[in-house]
Amino acid sequence: MSNVTNPLSRTRSEVFRQLRRELYDDEEFRQVPHIFVIMGASGDLAKKKIYPTLWWLFKDRLLPEETYFVGFARSRLTLDDVRAACVPYMKVKEEDSERLSAFFNRNSYLAGRYTDGESFTQLQCHLDSLAPETAANRLFYLALPPTVYNDVTKNIRQHCMSDEGWTRVIVEKPFGRDLQSSEELSAHLSSLFSEEQIYRIDHYLGKEMVQNLMVLRFGNRIFGPIWNRESVACVVLTFKEPFGTHGRGGYFDDFGIIRDVMQNHLLQMLTLVAMEKPTSTDSDDVRDEKVKVLKCIAPVALSDVVLGQYVGNPEGEGEAKQGYLDDPTVPEGSCTATFATAVLYVHNERWEGVPFVLRCGKALNERKAEVRLQFTDVPGDIFNSQCQRNELVVRVQPDEAIYAKMMTKKPGMYFSTEETELDLTYRSRYRDVKLPDAYERLILDVFSGSQMHFVRSDELKEAWRIFTPLLHQIEAERIQPMPYTYGSRGPKEADELLKRVGFHYGGTYKWVDPHAV
Repeated sequence: MSNVTNPLSRTRSEVFRQLRRELYDDEEFRQVPHIFVIMGASGDLAKKKIYPTLWWLFKDRLLPEETYFVGFARSRLTLDDVRAACVPYMKVKEEDSERLSAFFNRNSYLAGRYTDGESFTQLQCHLDSLAPETAANRLFYLALPPTVYNDVTKNIRQHCMSDEGWTRVIVEKPFGRDLQSSEELSAHLSSLFSEEQIYRIDHYLGKEMVQNLMVLRFGNRIFGPIWNRESVACVVLTFKEPFGTHGRGGYFDDFGIIRDVMQNHLLQMLTLVAMEKPTSTDSDDVRDEKVKVLKCIAPVALSDVVLGQYVGNPEGEGEAKQGYLDDPTVPEGSCTATFATAVLYVHNERWEGVPFVLRCGKALNERKAEVRLQFTDVPGDIFNSQCQRNELVVRVQPDEAIYAKMMTKKPGMYFSTEETELDLTYRSRYRDVKLPDAYERLILDVFSGSQMHFVRSDELKEAWRIFTPLLHQIEAERIQPMPYTYGSRGPKEADELLKRVGFHYGGTYKWVDPHAV
C-alpha cells in the first residue's frame, strides 16, 4: 500500500496549520495584537456578514492569536444586543459554544456619532486600553452608507491611528455613483491614507472560481495559444438572480443594476479573463495588467446595451406576481433597470474585434454567475454542420465548476457527433473540502497585507470612465427599460443583441451531472 498522503484527505487542523504558516510569519501571528473595528456595527452588513465572518476565522484559529473586535455605531446597544443580532447568521454548532464565548469575550461595543470628534477620542481611548503595553495593528471596516465616509475617515485619521503598528481601512462599494463622485471620494481618501492602507472590497474578487481564473489561464499550457481573437469568438460574463428587490427597492433604485453589478463585479471578472500575464503574483503587478485592459475599453455606447425591468408573472406564486414597480419602496414610474446586457470591446492586439458581453439581472429564471468563452467554428467542416462551437465555462456560483463543451462521436453503430463536456465540478472532485466564504478570504488578505484582490484607485477610475457617459445618458433621457416577466431569461432583445454580435446559442445542449445518483 502506498504511503503517499492524499492532500485532499488532510484533517481540518492540518489544513489550517499550513494556512496560518502561509498567512503570517510566526512572530507577528503569536505576539502582535490586532484590533478589528466594525464601523456601522448595528447594521445589516455587520450582523449578516462581518461578524459571522470574523467568528468563522476566529473559530478556525486563522486570525492572529491576540485579536480584539470592537463595534462602533450610533445605536445605543449592549454587547448582548450585538450578540443576539449576529448569532442567527453565524452557523454555530453545539460543540462550538465554548469557542463562541471566547470570541465574544474579545468583543466590545461603543456608541457614538460619526461626525463627532469626541466620540472618536473615546474610541481611541478604548482601543488603547485593549493593548496598553504594545502598539496594536488596527483594521477599520466601513460597513456604512457612503454618505458618512468622509466624516468617519477624517475622524479615524485625526483620532484613531495606531501609533507604531499599521492601520488599514476597508471600504465597501459603492465607490461613488459616477466618475466625478468616485474621483472625489478617492481624492478624499488619498488625502488621509496611503494607497497601501486602503482596501476597496469587491466581494466577487474573493470567490473561489474568480480567483481560479488566473491559475486556469497562466498555469496551463493548453490555453495560452487559443486565448485570443484568432480562436475566441465571444466572451459572455453572466450574473443572474432569481429574486427581485425584496423590499430593498428604495436602496436599489438609487443605483440600478449597472452600478450594482456590472460596473464592478462583471468588469473585474472581464479584466481577469482579458489581461496579459503579470510579471509575478505581486498585488501591484496583477493590478497593473488589469488597468491596462480597462484602458483599452472605450465608453459603452447605448446602441450596444439592452435595459430591462421586471414585471409580475400572473402565473407565478408569491413575490413572482409582483413587478419592480409594485414594490412599495420603489418610486412611482421609476425607469431604473433591473436587467442589463452590454457589449464591450478590448481594443488591443489580443482581443480586437471580440465582443465581451456583460449580462446581469434580477428576477430571472435561475441563480447563476459564470464566465463563458465561446470559440470560433472549426474551419473546413466535414460533419455537415452537425458540430456546435466549443465553449469553456467557469461557473462561479452555484456549484463551482469548470467545464469544456466539446464534440465527440455518439456511442453506438452510427458515425454521428454529439456534444458533451470535460467536467470539473468542485463538490464532486473535492468532496470533503469546504470552500471559504469570499469575505473570509478578503478579510484574511487585509490582515496579511495582500491587496491583489482589492480594487486600486486607478482601476476604479477607468471602470467609471467606461460607464459614466452611458449612465448619464440613461438618466438624462429617462431611457425606458424593456419589460420582462419575473422568472424569465430577460428581455428577448438581449438575446437578439448577443446574436447580432456573433454569439451562437444552439439551445439543444443539456448538462448532465455525471455524479448524480
